[in-house]
This record gives sequence, C-alpha cells and structure tokens, in this order.
Amino acid sequence: MGDTMTTNDLPASLRAAATPIVIVGHVDHGKSTLIGRLLYDTDSLQDGKLAQIVESSRKRGLAVEWSFLLDSLQIERDQGVTVDSTRIPFHLGGREFVIVDAPGHRQFLRNMITGAADAEAAVLVVDALEGAQEQTRRHAMLLRLIGIRHVIVLLNKSDLLDFDQAKIAQAEIDVRDLLGRLEITVEAFVPASARDGDNIASRSERAPWYTGPTLVEALAAVPAPASRLALDFRMPVQDVYRFDDVRYVAGRIERGVIRAGDRIIIGSQGQQATVAEICRWHAPANPVAGAGESIALRLEPDLVPDRGDLLFPAHETGNAPIRAARIRTRLFWLRGEPLRVGESFTLRLATAEHDVTVASIDAVVNLDDLTLSAADEVPPDGFAEITLATSHAILFDPFSPGYSDGRGVLVDRFQRIVGGAPLLGAAELPDGTHAIHPTASKVSAGERRALHGHEGAVFWLTGLPGSGKSTIARAAEAELVAQGLRTTVLDGDTLRAGLCSDLGFSPEDRRENIRRAAHVARILAESGQVVIVALVSPLAEDRAQAAQIIGQGFHEVHVDAALELCEQRDPKGLYAAARAGKIPEFTGVSAPYEAPDAPALRLATEDELNGTVLVFRNFVQGVVTR
Repeated sequence: MGDTMTTNDLPASLRAAATPIVIVGHVDHGKSTLIGRLLYDTDSLQDGKLAQIVESSRKRGLAVEWSFLLDSLQIERDQGVTVDSTRIPFHLGGREFVIVDAPGHRQFLRNMITGAADAEAAVLVVDALEGAQEQTRRHAMLLRLIGIRHVIVLLNKSDLLDFDQAKIAQAEIDVRDLLGRLEITVEAFVPASARDGDNIASRSERAPWYTGPTLVEALAAVPAPASRLALDFRMPVQDVYRFDDVRYVAGRIERGVIRAGDRIIIGSQGQQATVAEICRWHAPANPVAGAGESIALRLEPDLVPDRGDLLFPAHETGNAPIRAARIRTRLFWLRGEPLRVGESFTLRLATAEHDVTVASIDAVVNLDDLTLSAADEVPPDGFAEITLATSHAILFDPFSPGYSDGRGVLVDRFQRIVGGAPLLGAAELPDGTHAIHPTASKVSAGERRALHGHEGAVFWLTGLPGSGKSTIARAAEAELVAQGLRTTVLDGDTLRAGLCSDLGFSPEDRRENIRRAAHVARILAESGQVVIVALVSPLAEDRAQAAQIIGQGFHEVHVDAALELCEQRDPKGLYAAARAGKIPEFTGVSAPYEAPDAPALRLATEDELNGTVLVFRNFVQGVVTR
C-alpha cells in the first residue's frame, strides 16, 4: 500500500513539519532563561517583547531576566517555577522549530510527559556547578521513556566555574555517565551561560578552549522529523458517521499513506474492505491521504468498525500490528500512592480504551543509581517495567522512539491519568502459570455516583472485641439506608460463617481473613456501595495491607474503648473464656491489639450509643456525598 506514492501527492503542510525540541532540566537550572535568550539571539521575539522583559526586570530590581518571557501564568511568577508545557515556534536558517518548555518541578512532571511526547530532540539543562540532581535523573528517565532520539546537554551557568576547562570536563563526565546508564547518546555537550549568551548563538570569549558547536549550531544539526509517510498505514477509528445513507469511517492517519482502491483490515473484526473513497470537508478532493491528516473513508463492503479499531493494510504479514492479551510495558507512575499488582485501569491508546490489570511488576528503577531491581510496588513518580493483562487480545504497534506507536496512558476509575505506559511488545506467560484476565466494569465511578447519589467507599472499623464495632456498624447501616445510601456491612462473625469458615485465629489466618474481607469490600465499593467493615483487625500491618488492597476509598475508624470496659461488657462471654484459658491468642488478653496512630475517625464508645452512631453516620455522609 502506498508503494508508488510520493510526498508530492500530499498537502505541503504534511511535507514540511516543524521540528519539536523539548527543553528539560532540574528546577532553577535555567531552562526559562535559556529559552528567552535563545529567542532573543535568533531574532524570534515578537515586537515589543524585549522592552516588556526589560521593564519587568527593572521593576524587580534585576538585570535583564530572560525567564520573564515565559511567565505567562501568574502562578509562575508567584512560585518562581514553570508549571505548564509551553510551545513556542522559532526559525533557524529558514527552518521551523517548536520549543517545548517542559516544567522541571516534581509535581508538574505529568505536564512534561504531555508536552514532550512528540519531541524530536531534547536539550537537557544542567547547572554546571550543581551537576545532576534528582530531577535531572528523573527527566533523563523520561527522555528514555518517551523515546527522544537526539539529546543535547547544556552545561548552564558555566560562568560560575569561570569556564574552567577541567571543572567543566568533570561535570560532563558525570552527566555522560548518568545518561550512558540509560543508553542515551548525547550529541553535544555545550558549556554555556544562558543569562550572558555564552555559546548560545555565538562563541564565548571566556571559553577559547571549547571547539564544539554552539547551542544554535547543535540544534541546526538535529535531523528533520523522520517522515511517517514511508511507514505502513495505520488509522485508529475516531467515529463512524452516516450521511444520506452513506457511512463514513473517520479518523486521523498516524502513519503511512492510503489511496482509493487500497485493501484494509478492520483490526478487531479481522474483516477486509476496500477504500472506495477518501473524503475531506472544506478541502479539495484528493484520492490519496497521508500521515497527520484527519479524513473519512467510505468502505466497500459497508462494514461498521468500532471507535478505537485499528485500520491497517490487508497485505501486511511481518509488519502487521501485534495482537496480545499480555503486554510488556514501560511505566512512569504519576499517582501519589504506590502501584501494586492486581490494580485495574483503563489503557488509552490513540482512540482505543482497553480494560487492563497489572499482572506483574517485573522491575523497578532505583533513581539513585538507575539500576533495575525486583519490587512489590512502584513508588510515586517511579519508573518500572510491568506486565499488563487484558480480558481479550488487543492490537498495537510496539513503542518506537520518534513515533506515536505504542504510546499509552493508564487512567483510573475517576478518569485521572495515573501513568505513562509505552507498550513494548507481547509478554510471555511464565511456565506453570494460568492466564487470568480480570474484566473491568464499563460503568464509570461518575455514572454510579449519578445513579446512586453518592460515591462508594470503605469504612474499616477496628477495635478490641466488645468495643461496639458491629453494634455501631449495624445501627449506622439502618440509618444510612433509610436516607437512600446503598450500604453493606461486612461483619467479622458473618464472614467467618461463610467466606472465611476455613480460617482459624492464628496470626496467619487473621491476616488471610482481613485480605479476603478487603478484596470483597473493594469490589462492593467499586460498584458504588458504602461498605462498613467491622473487624478486630488487631495488627497495624494487616490493616495497612487492607488499605493497599482497597486504595483511595479506604477510611480507618478506631472504635476506641478501654480493655476494662470491653471485658466488663463481654457480650459473647469471650473474655471470660480467654481468662479461663479456653481461647488461645485472644486479642486483649493473650494477643496484642495495636491501636491506629492516625485514624480518619476515632469513636469513643464509652459515650452514649446513639450519639456515637450519629457521629459515625455524619462522617460517612460527609465522605460519600461531598
């Protein structure tokens, strides 16, 4: 397909794309200053901008502060950091570039991934005096994750080292070692002062020993973006429309070319069709279309693809997309809590959305030395190699640097992007294991909230035997249901009468009892229910495990009553039996109880019962209806 096509058949806008350059680096290492200076030195400032910068600097009692050029958001001036990815076009020798200024501050790394996703090259700004910092390592990992092929290192603030050749050489060695461990090849190390303009567009008189390129020369040497037109055709389906009894399949061509008469395959269906017509609106008719164009296809026969289906050439064999239900994935984790095996998400891949579960965490990157090691979880802002499992095989092209192939993101049930996830290829199933592919609900948390009028959540009541957990849980359940909240109680004795009837009261069995209860509570909460768990759960470690399983909807409630009061109540006669030696390992008598250090709510059950239930009920309502 497209083997006889040339780029001359395509619109000029598709034949001369600008070269995106992302600028990254540790906060305060001078990215914004560099960009302002670069635009000034290449005569790319808009009229009046220089005077504006000079005046802004004068009001603050500063010399010319080039970073003010990018401070279009007031929060940046207030905090002194860049918070969003800014795209700025500029020209160099008749060639068009786009600067992507990516934020350096840790909490804005999500914006950096979005901004740098299509960059052809990167300038990594490193303070020559401070050297590589934590964010330098993190940004270097992101460059590898995104797959940027051309990297230039700017050793900024070299004037603080008086452009001393030996000191700058040592800084270069340190950074080169860091990037080498990530298999990132550096095309140029440029000692510079962005503030003063040394080695930005003109050579520095303070570094006569430096014979490499200036930053402008290094940027000019970056190859233009590789043509996606020569690659095999791919078009994710955006939607299907019907006009005057004619059906059109709409989407954006990610790569390759297509023409009327070509045979294509509809990915999920595996059916073949012929492109009868290529349609555009408000544009001249053209029987050929290429990468980057948004078009509509009329197919024969009149098949109906689904949104997210991948269209590709029918003649492909070795270059066909991968079809797999277990996928090796490189991950940058963005959520504030660690990622653990068994968590489920939506994988967004172009226009497709797939339910996926984390089947395994294969290796986690140690940011201190950039080594890979085994781990049970991925920390916040961490990098890892993981395996995702889907309920059915999906089609994808593996991630390739410089292209959009395989660039996925993970989305949680609240529709928040929690991870960048380039797909590397199919994952083999380990010997002796079964392929388990959990399915996720098609009903979102927002839809359930709209239906029920409240969110789902888990309220984990912990306390000594006889403290009143089940009594409070059942009383609150009745009141909450009466007010229209879908509420379920998981009581310790009820669970042990059925689901956990095979378990005893050893520490191991208690832990398993809590694990099972937590998984059931999570399933119920994800269905939109208010779940009240009433378990002694005496050990902090076991309750922490429950919190990990349940996730953000977990709320620990300490039902606090003195041992003497619980033993005085002794509603089931258990304390008396334990004192008589008839019940071994009884919490409070012969086994410890570890009270929560910082529960979400503490209920003192020495107080009158109705008042305690009211406090708990109000707390639950405040959480699930806010």
